[in-house]
Amino acid sequence: MKNTFAIAAVAALMLAACAGRADAEESKAAKIEAGAKAPDFSGPASTGGTIGLKDLKGKVVVLYFYPKDDTPGCTVEAKGFRDYAADYTKAGAVVLGVSKDDLDSHAKFVKKFDLTFALLADTDGKIHDAYGAWKQGSIFGRSALGVDRSTFVIDGDGTVRKVWHSVNPDGHVEEVLAFVKSLAPAK
Repeated sequence: MKNTFAIAAVAALMLAACAGRADAEESKAAKIEAGAKAPDFSGPASTGGTIGLKDLKGKVVVLYFYPKDDTPGCTVEAKGFRDYAADYTKAGAVVLGVSKDDLDSHAKFVKKFDLTFALLADTDGKIHDAYGAWKQGSIFGRSALGVDRSTFVIDGDGTVRKVWHSVNPDGHVEEVLAFVKSLAPAK
């Protein structure tokens, strides 16, 4: 009986954490696909100040959306980007993680796992909306629009070159890195 209550409590917390919107009708943003002009964005960064797409003109940007700081899948993904940070930098890419968590939550996540890239606090969901980084889900029969763990590679001219939706964090960072390296001119 105790396990049933624990499972129900965890599921309720997951629904609350991942439900970016209580009602699917609140966000009707279309998903951005490869070939589209990347929507401009700007958000408070864990590294201090604000980071926006305009600040990164000329650089490849890996913009990844994740549901919640310090949760199992999100931690695997963040640690992967951390572990390959030098490879992304060498390939000329900037990695930015985006979640609805606030800067205090990001600061704890960054410190706990020694993350080396910026996390953007999108507490109002505007960056999620711009990229359509939501997906319909349900838990215990309740429907909710949650975060679509997704990654967008944006080239230096601001064009979305590749998109992954419903990402499985295992091996994803390496797959993105291989794509980013394919964008680099031959030397």
